[in-house]
Amino acid sequence: MNKINSLFANSKDKKLLSLYFCAGCPTLEGTADVILTMQRRGIAMIEVGIPFSDPLADGPVIQSAATLALKNGMSLKLLFEQLEAIKDKVEIPLVLMGYLNPILHYGIEQFCQSCVAAGVSGAIIPDLPFDDYLNIVKPVADKYDLRIIMLITPETSEERIRFIDDHTDGFIYMVSSASITGTQKSFDEQKQDYFRRINAMNLRNPRMIGFGISNAQTLKAAQDNAAGAIIGSKFVTLLNEAQAAVDDHALGHKTAADAALDHLFEALSE
Repeated sequence: MNKINSLFANSKDKKLLSLYFCAGCPTLEGTADVILTMQRRGIAMIEVGIPFSDPLADGPVIQSAATLALKNGMSLKLLFEQLEAIKDKVEIPLVLMGYLNPILHYGIEQFCQSCVAAGVSGAIIPDLPFDDYLNIVKPVADKYDLRIIMLITPETSEERIRFIDDHTDGFIYMVSSASITGTQKSFDEQKQDYFRRINAMNLRNPRMIGFGISNAQTLKAAQDNAAGAIIGSKFVTLLNEAQAAVDDHALGHKTAADAALDHLFEALSE
């Protein structure tokens, strides 16, 4: 069974936490340590960002991370090599998150083949048109048992949501607001109403809520209204700060990933 499907099948009563980081940021060779540290610290699923020069859906934190990753020399080919090197050590689902342009340059079939070779269970491609997903990407992804995860927002119609639910597998990425990525202190009543509206639809696929989660209040709201939460910008910020402390020899033997997770868990308890 695909690791994504297995995770949700075995976690019906758990409040899952998934984290995003951008491959190649803050360091080119840090991918393995970040992933293995997250796994050791109990993160349920990891989104690994493919850096791109024009990340339209992302806020300044992740845009800066992508810029640094590209400057460091990260590429899709190198990322697959890094992931393949730790494939046998990774037990939790890995999901690549990236824009369509670099994936098209790499080749759809080659991308899916490389995902399998590297132990990747799924991909999120925010700017992939749904018709292209159905007609071009899905047949290839299905052949390799790769889950293509689609996003919904508060502006997505009920008809569209049900269509997505009927034609995807794994989980639905439920964007908390119709805006770019970034942190928020709380989810207002309008967002809470959106969560309740989607809950009432009784969709077939489980949902993960992302965008804006950075503290106990937003985490609880997400986990109370879906299978779990996805945190990106907050963790990327903490990882960059921790790496700066490592560079200044301020963390002793602790790695940047461990320090960032310490600070994240502290923030999520406040």
